[in-house]
Order: sequence, then structure tokens, then C-alpha cells
Amino acid sequence: MSQKVIKNDAITGRDVDFAQWYTDVCRKAELMDYSSVKGFIIYRPYGYAIWEQIQAHLDRRFKETGHENVYMPMVIPESLFLKEKEHVEGFAPETLIATIGGKNNLEDRLIIRPTSEVLFCEHYAKIITSYRDLPKKYNQWCSVVRWEKTTRPFLRGSEFLWQEGHTMHATEKEAREETLAMLDVYDQMGKELLAVPFVTGRKTEKEKFAGAVETYSIEALMHDGKALQSGTTHFFGDGFAKAFSISFQDKDNTVKAPFQTSWGVSTRLIGSIIMVHGDDNGLVLPPFVAPIQIVLIPIQQNKPGVLEKALEIKTALQALGLRVKLDDSDRSPGWKFAEYEMKGVPLRIEVGPRDLEQGVVTIAKRNDGQKTVVNIADVVSTVPSLLKTIHQEMYAHAKAHLESHIHSIHTLAQLDEALNQKLGYAKMMWCGQQACEDKVKELYNATARVLPFDQTAFAETCPVCGEKAHKVVVFAKAY
Repeated sequence: MSQKVIKNDAITGRDVDFAQWYTDVCRKAELMDYSSVKGFIIYRPYGYAIWEQIQAHLDRRFKETGHENVYMPMVIPESLFLKEKEHVEGFAPETLIATIGGKNNLEDRLIIRPTSEVLFCEHYAKIITSYRDLPKKYNQWCSVVRWEKTTRPFLRGSEFLWQEGHTMHATEKEAREETLAMLDVYDQMGKELLAVPFVTGRKTEKEKFAGAVETYSIEALMHDGKALQSGTTHFFGDGFAKAFSISFQDKDNTVKAPFQTSWGVSTRLIGSIIMVHGDDNGLVLPPFVAPIQIVLIPIQQNKPGVLEKALEIKTALQALGLRVKLDDSDRSPGWKFAEYEMKGVPLRIEVGPRDLEQGVVTIAKRNDGQKTVVNIADVVSTVPSLLKTIHQEMYAHAKAHLESHIHSIHTLAQLDEALNQKLGYAKMMWCGQQACEDKVKELYNATARVLPFDQTAFAETCPVCGEKAHKVVVFAKAY
């Protein structure tokens, strides 16, 4: 049975003020701090450690699928940036530009990279000449700068950390397969690492990435019913290749332009973890992404044998490859309980003199507060399965929340109710006209999140205009 949990007064209640709750958790759990420049945050060790777990998981998957890591410069000459018109128009309002180098004005101003398509294209134009040079499957881990008007830690920053993959392929078919394969890598990451179920699909023409032919997205649903775009993959066709004069001689001796993709996720994923799983006591971290998976709390640690046994358990668990912390500081056990609840540590093991007399320890699960008394001899065999159980429970809980907040819409009144009262995703048939997409934005401040892959029609008309509907689309309010 779940234990009754006492509300932590250090943070605002989720259902009192969700935005303030989020900020409180970011600060109190020591994930980040604010710097002296708006939108540029300090990633504190605990927050950065979550990103490192995401990075390690994805880096392994990228390399398994034949991708190589590179690093491109952080600045882009403005003359280079201007080569792809649609791309430039999409990013122009967000660019940070360096105009002075040393004591001299720069003739060709430097764009602090908002994304690196043009840098990769410039490089690919130099190194791709033959079909033998393809595919090129590169990825880089870096930060980018987008001068945002409204910022919020992890969710929308003027600078954020991310990975951006950029690939070139000999055929359109191969590039399209890459685009969807990387979307699946991201979707599986949600299931395997973050315990976050995603809604996936293609973006509308209005919402696609600047310069892309098609954009695909993973969308997470937060506790407050708002969506969060958590990652995207893009099929560029050969537009960038032609703009940057990238060509190769194919097997039939004809000269062709290659087909390009790009794809990325960012530290925005940390925001999704916080808002999908967190509760009134702070973070609730999925076990496989948690920087600390198990915390050992010695009770009356001055008593003979307590610290020694706690250290013995720590060593045994670490030998399994688990991330374990033994807090032997002089803080009270009550303070430690609250601290590691705030930090979302999945499992807490309490080691006290009375327990040792009986040969047991108490294990508490962060996600539901459930406590179990376990024989010390069984701890090493019990903990790994408990971590898997927690992950499965957290994923199931998040999926149930998602599924209960997908509302099938047939009328404008239902759309209003779904977006303003029930919250979550409004799934409806759509005529495909941007005018109706714009109308939903105007009326409800909601945007088209994806055209889901399952396009099974469930109504004949678009609820916005009443005309014949051709597509299934999902709308939501979003961060």
C-alpha cells in the first residue's frame, strides 16, 4: 500500500500554481541556477548529471546505428547563413550576432549558431564527391543560442544544450528512412529511459522546421495538460544540398545532389521529466535516468555496525553498476528523507541498529512512498528488480494520464471544452487549410502538435469550418 506523504512546504503545490511549482523544483532540487544574463542558466551538477545520462543513452544508440560524433564551430559567417532563404527567415528573429572582433568591426558578421545546418552543408560540400562518400551520418553535442523573449529553465532558454544529427544520403528513400528511424530512437528513449510516452507524427506545413520538406516530432503531455515538443527529426530533401552546391558522382556516372536529414533533442527533456513525473514533494526521477538511483540513510549512525553495514551494502550495489550514494553527513535522518525526496531518488534504503539486530533493512520507493522490509542478504538481488518495477509503474502512470487526456473532437464546442476545460490533446479531423489551423490558435491559443501516423478517419467534416476533412490532427496548448 502507498504511504501517506506529507507535503513539502519548500515548494508550491502543483495544482496551486504549476508554473511556480516547476520553478521551485528546479531551484530547490539544485538542478540549475540563474546567471547574470537572462535565458542563460547554470546547469548545476545534479541537473547536468541527468543530461549526462540522456547523453550516454543516445550516444550509444547513435553509434550503434552508424553515426559518428563531430564538432562544428559555434559561429557562422552571416554570408554563409544567408544562403538558404527559408531557413534564414525562420531563425532571423532569434539570432545573436557578433559585430566586433577584438577592436575591429567585422565586415562579415558572425551568427552565434542557432542550429548548424549551414555549417554541416559547407563541410559536406568539401568532402562529398562520389557515391562512395555516402552516407555521411554525423552528430554533434553542443549548445546553441536562440534569443528568446520568454524563457523558462530547461524548457525555453536563450542558450540550451542539445545534440544535432546531420546526415547526407544518395537517395530520397534512404534519407526518409533515416528521418523515421531517428524518430523511433527518440520514441524508444522515452519508453526505456525517461518513462515518458510520446505522441508521434508529422508536423503541419505551418509548424515544420524552417527549410525542411517534412518535420516529425515526439510530443510529451505534462501534468497540467500542456504539450511539450520534446524532439524533432527533419527530412530536407535536396534543397540545402543544391543551395550549398553539394553534389556527387553516382554509380551511373551522373552528377546528383544528395538528400539530407537533421534531428535533435535538447535539455528540454529534463523539463519533460520534471513536469510529467514530479509531485508536491519535488522530483520523481525514473530509475534509469536518475543520477543517484539508491540513497543509503544510516539511522543512529554512531551506533556500532550501522555505517559499516551501510558501506557494505553500497559497495555490493555499486558492483552491479548501480549509482549509489551513502549519506553519512551529520544531518538528521528526517532532513535526509526530505532532501532525497526533493531530488527524486528512486529508492531509499534505511539502515538502523534495530533493523540490523533483525538482519533487515527498510526500502522506500520514491514514486509511491511504499516501504518494504527486506532481509539484508536479499538486498542485492531485490534492488535491480525494484528499479525495473518503478520504471514500469512510472511509465504506466504517465501513459494512463496521456490516454485519459486525448479527446476525440467532432464539434467546435467540444474543441473549446477539450482545450479550455479538460485540457490535453484535442484529436480531430481537419480540412487541411491553414486558415482553420490559425483559427484554433486565435480562439484557444493552441497549435497543431502532429498529424499522427494513424490517419484513420473518424468524422467527415472539419469542426472549425464544416468543410470536408482529409486529415487527422492533434491540437494542444503547449510550452
